[in-house]
Amino acid sequence: MKTSKNFERAIQAYLSKRASEDALFAQRLDNPKKNITDCCNFILNTVKQSGCNGFEDDEIYSIAVHYYDEDEVDAKYLKDVGCNVVVNHTPVLTEEDKAELAKKAKDDYYNECLRKQKELNNPKKKAAQNTGKEQLSLF
Repeated sequence: MKTSKNFERAIQAYLSKRASEDALFAQRLDNPKKNITDCCNFILNTVKQSGCNGFEDDEIYSIAVHYYDEDEVDAKYLKDVGCNVVVNHTPVLTEEDKAELAKKAKDDYYNECLRKQKELNNPKKKAAQNTGKEQLSLF
């Protein structure tokens, strides 16, 4: 599985910001042998090897910087990793998005109420299900 574009964008944004502040790192970032996809795979493989499930942003960013600081990286750290990555950010909803979500929630609630009402108003199904299944006893 390849890394998500959101993850790559988050890492690339951090690396670009750091390169604008640090001329020495900017030279490392321009290395033609390095790329953002391999960097993200390096991060994921390093995280996987650690056995931990949660990391601070700075820990992940330091692994990315380490990838660019090293001249040679073991190829096993560059293979694709099957995993899910969560990029911590707060989604910003427009008023239009909020209205659409509210309408969907109301529609879902309405449909659920209708389904329950139909179940209550249709006792024939329940009676048909019970017919012949119970055996009467005289004792």
